[in-house]
Amino acid sequence: MSTITNECPQLLIEQDQSVLTLRFNRPECKNALSRAMYAAAADVLQQADADARVRVIIITGSRECFTSGNDLQDFMDEPKIHENHPVVRFMRALQHLAKPVIASVSGPAIGIGTTMLLHCDLIYAATNASFQLPFVRLGLCPEYAASYLLPAIIGHVKASELLLLAEPFTSAQAYEFKLINAVVADEELEQLVANKAAHLAQQPPAAVRRTKALLKQSQQKAVDAAIAAEFIGFAEGLASEECKESIQAFFEKRRPDFSRF
Repeated sequence: MSTITNECPQLLIEQDQSVLTLRFNRPECKNALSRAMYAAAADVLQQADADARVRVIIITGSRECFTSGNDLQDFMDEPKIHENHPVVRFMRALQHLAKPVIASVSGPAIGIGTTMLLHCDLIYAATNASFQLPFVRLGLCPEYAASYLLPAIIGHVKASELLLLAEPFTSAQAYEFKLINAVVADEELEQLVANKAAHLAQQPPAAVRRTKALLKQSQQKAVDAAIAAEFIGFAEGLASEECKESIQAFFEKRRPDFSRF
């Protein structure tokens, strides 16, 4: 059986018996996700799903930051969305993963750092975790089926607030919204997740995969439709003057000015 490979230094892979941990490792950029990181993560997830030695996958960052979302500069170097784009490959790999995924979140989880959690099976957060869906602020629209899954989980009214106002929210609020399974002290998170992963890894693996598939079955068509519609809206947003102003303001470290739109 081949070993799971990864050549991206900003993505660390650790295996403890049947539990594989995928760790974002780009602290100098607050774990902003580059195309290389997305591509490597997609490859690792696909390899892990095909490897009988892996029963559970953990996705995490550091104690200071889960991920600040897309590396905007890197993303704008290849903004055209297509099925082979590294971001799309990562989305598809996580979305269709047969094996259970646990997310372990400390510090900020911004943009796709929050939307990817909607495709994980168990999510645990430290008290220092925070979440944000800043797409509208960037002149963009939600992605990764957030426009469908978020209202389905927390209701239309609250989803509208989080997506339209794009303000950050705490781990306590995320738990109240039923977006995560539990909140624990920062220093307790790693052990809690390790315990949950070990417990899950001891369950009958085929039964776990069947149960996960059944839980997701009823929403798959709607999720696929939402992702397809969001790709169109996201592409329109990327080409817009609003988005250009947002990104230019971000790099110039100033407030964007939308008064002319």
